[in-house]
Amino acid sequence: MKLTWSHAVLYVRDLDKMLDFYTNVLGFEITDRGPLGDSTPPEIIFLSQNPDEHHQLAMIDTRKDEDAPNSVNHVAFRTPAFADVKSLFEKLQTVDGVNVGPLSHGNTLSIYFNDPEGNGIEVFWDTPWHVAQPQGKPWDVSMEEEQALAWVKENFDHEETFEPREDYYGRRNDAAG
Repeated sequence: MKLTWSHAVLYVRDLDKMLDFYTNVLGFEITDRGPLGDSTPPEIIFLSQNPDEHHQLAMIDTRKDEDAPNSVNHVAFRTPAFADVKSLFEKLQTVDGVNVGPLSHGNTLSIYFNDPEGNGIEVFWDTPWHVAQPQGKPWDVSMEEEQALAWVKENFDHEETFEPREDYYGRRNDAAG
């Protein structure tokens, strides 16, 4: 059996605030919504950025506690362009209550941040390399793409497992066979 990632469902306290953040800041579209079961609320709202996926996220407004979420560390989204990470970083600077931390794992240039209810989110761009995990170093989001790639190489190429991404995934695909 081969599984591929599909979606995550979040229990939320303030549905309007969360929908505003995910649609207006992160660019998701509401694809469907309605009550769960035959009763009135709770309502489930489905969101996606991918026209081939009905939903990548869903939200149910039944969360009552005020504690920070604790069963999931973060959800992560890949973006195809380095500029997308930079642009989102700038956009997040204007959102009250959101804390952003740039971190590179060698194989990605990532930003980690929280949504309005404290759920962790990572948005990342793949570098052309693979390096064994876990590891991470803060990076300067003001760098241009070529500078950032040179910084990654300088900071991670001393690792024994640092190699071109296609070599690493080629071996994995060959082994899966």
